[in-house]
Amino acid sequence: MRVTRSQAEQNRQTVIDVASRLFRERGFDGIGVKDLMEGAGLTQGGFYKQFASKDDLVAQASRRALESAANRWSAAAAASPEDPLGAVIDFYLSTGHREERMDGCPVVALGSDAARQGAEVKASFEAGIREYLEMLGSWVGEADGDAPGGKAMVVLSTMVGAVVLSRAVNDPDLAKAFLSAATAQVREAVAA
Repeated sequence: MRVTRSQAEQNRQTVIDVASRLFRERGFDGIGVKDLMEGAGLTQGGFYKQFASKDDLVAQASRRALESAANRWSAAAAASPEDPLGAVIDFYLSTGHREERMDGCPVVALGSDAARQGAEVKASFEAGIREYLEMLGSWVGEADGDAPGGKAMVVLSTMVGAVVLSRAVNDPDLAKAFLSAATAQVREAVAA
């Protein structure tokens, strides 16, 4: 049975959504095309009708994951208009976010993998990171401009690093200590 163009596009979007989550959980090399398509409820045969290569899907799934993460930041900020940065800090540096392997921050989950990918994947990450920096810059009072501000970079670097380190250890107390220390340092940096 032939698939309509509309259904084919819907299938393609489903594959991108599933891949964005599974890549965050398993890494870019931790899952193959067959398992990705199976996770989307589709057969492997349709993959190459929808994507030029796995690298093509990696770039698109990365873009989707970063857009999703930025939307979560925006939602947290909108829920607390009196302190949008505080809301993002509380969400991002939480044990809940630490445990979100499939839906958590793609920079945390895939940053080191992205560094070994091609230009298209790196471009997806760069666009997402620039969006993070733009949001942070507006909350810490940095002016818009071509170059991201230092304070926004410090905040983002500290938050990402803390979540990476908290995920890398077995000791739950040490994991929480990384998140707590980062929360204190970020709030101090913003207040300065």
